[in-house]
Amino acid sequence: MTHTSVTGFTRSAEQAQQWVNELTRDLGWSEHNAYRLLKSVLHTVRDWLSPEEMADLSAQLPTLIRGIYFEGWKPETPTWERTKHDFVICVRNSFGYEPDVDIDQAITAVFKVLDHHISHGEIVHVRNSMKKSLRNLWPAA
Repeated sequence: MTHTSVTGFTRSAEQAQQWVNELTRDLGWSEHNAYRLLKSVLHTVRDWLSPEEMADLSAQLPTLIRGIYFEGWKPETPTWERTKHDFVICVRNSFGYEPDVDIDQAITAVFKVLDHHISHGEIVHVRNSMKKSLRNLWPAA
């Protein structure tokens, strides 16, 4: 029984590393910065979704990515306007300011990773819950 749980944990760690590696490769960044970006975008997506949609998305995330997704979460209803600009600002504030980073391109890279690893149906639900201007950052289906 212990072997199975350790194997599951190892598999989850491999999946999380795969996500970071994809971002590292796609953006030409360090693993550290790719991880920081993934975390920033996941937190912003999480906070943008309804509680039901947030839970549906989380169910499809690998265990360690799900932990990152929920890290620091406070179940509150956001009061801000959910525009693309506000989304980008939230990611930028969480990620930090890097003068050479095209944050729209970086967000699109994370959305591409989500597209690659999450079911098409769930991605459609997440995309449809966002304003059209923000959906434009998501790679074409």
